Amino acid sequence: MLRIAVVGSGPSGVYAAQTLVQQREVPGVRVDVLDRLPAPYGLVRYGVAPDHEKIKSLQGSLRTVLEDERIRFLGNVEVGGPQLPTARLLELYHAVVYCVGAARDRLLGIPGEELAGVHSATAFVAWYSGHPDAAAEAFDLPGVDAAIVVGAGNVAVDVTRILARGVPELAPTDMPHAALGALGASGVREVQMVARRGPSQGKFTTKELRELGTMPGVDAVADPAELALDPAYADPGAALPAVNRRNVEVLRGWAAEPPRDGGRRIALRFFLRPVEVLGGPDGRVTAMRFERTVPDGRGGVTGTGGYEDIPAQLVLRSVGYQGVPLPGLPFSEATGTVPHAAGRVVRAGRASVGEYVAGWIKRGPTGVIGTNRPCAKETASSLLQDAGELARRALPQDPLEALREAGLRPVEWPGWLAIEAAEAELGHSLGRRSVKIPDWEGLLGAAAGRAG
Repeated sequence: MLRIAVVGSGPSGVYAAQTLVQQREVPGVRVDVLDRLPAPYGLVRYGVAPDHEKIKSLQGSLRTVLEDERIRFLGNVEVGGPQLPTARLLELYHAVVYCVGAARDRLLGIPGEELAGVHSATAFVAWYSGHPDAAAEAFDLPGVDAAIVVGAGNVAVDVTRILARGVPELAPTDMPHAALGALGASGVREVQMVARRGPSQGKFTTKELRELGTMPGVDAVADPAELALDPAYADPGAALPAVNRRNVEVLRGWAAEPPRDGGRRIALRFFLRPVEVLGGPDGRVTAMRFERTVPDGRGGVTGTGGYEDIPAQLVLRSVGYQGVPLPGLPFSEATGTVPHAAGRVVRAGRASVGEYVAGWIKRGPTGVIGTNRPCAKETASSLLQDAGELARRALPQDPLEALREAGLRPVEWPGWLAIEAAEAELGHSLGRRSVKIPDWEGLLGAAAGRAG
């Protein structure tokens, strides 16, 4: 029997586990899916916006895989720490597949970024998604009239939409009750989503973009003068990829519509490069300074020397993710990934048989959820090619016993089901559907059968 550990229970980890147990070339494969959190599903649970229920329904497919009798979920297990170094994990399993994602957000690298009221979109998403690491985060939304979101990707669109959403649209979701209350009491009237390049270069998908213009009581606008700075926008026949072309068409429609009075307002801004966050004497953000840019003819932009200060009491940066080194594994700071060859971890220029990577830590924070399936399949194929060599090593004991001996308290699948039941009960008590438990104590208490 080949026993494999998959570190991470998001899509890449679950797809890797599924591929490994469903193949027929190597019989008797068993997989333990380890996760630092007591709850499975990774970014599908803690990254997909709560109002995107169709995407979140992917949890059902991931659940089916994790319920396979050949797969064992072990949550609340931190790999790479003093209790479970990566070297020890490799002693307990024939092979380890790391699917740990990219947990660190990129900084803007400008003065004033440390001011109160400036946050990463990552932290904001974690807070409204009920990630237990974000339980102590505080967003003073009642004191915010205007917000700025820096970035032009789907995460930027998500946080912009959540800031502008009304409670009636968010109440049916599994958003933690405290976050729902804070958003309901929000004073935000205007959200400006700012990009340094043009509309034809936005990284958001058309479906996400279009949704900003269909929310009740929200006016989505774009400045025709800014849009016209983009040569591809000005030329409807420009050779653009289909998604970018559709994005341009949506923005052209917004620019042609007269603004509506009342309600909240979302403004998409382009060709503005952040240069400084401005603050008041209390150390809180009051505005953000941008330099006007223009296309440089090579796909980039160049500064014009003209500046604009946009008032705001909240700034969320959404300019990309970076991988985080895992102690004991090689890591490239340049790419934010673990060096690999077809998924095999590369140490000192040579593939390390028994150590593998999949997902963002393998390829960087690119692609959509579905991209993880072929990525995981490639890694699983490399592992299975090594199966003969891997299986020659005898394992000392059931890894679960060793984890407990190390002082870890793994949450097994029945513990996760207990968390689900507790969240359903919490939602019922609040007059809502299932509501996430947002803190470590509550999650572990529910997993152990203790009332919160």
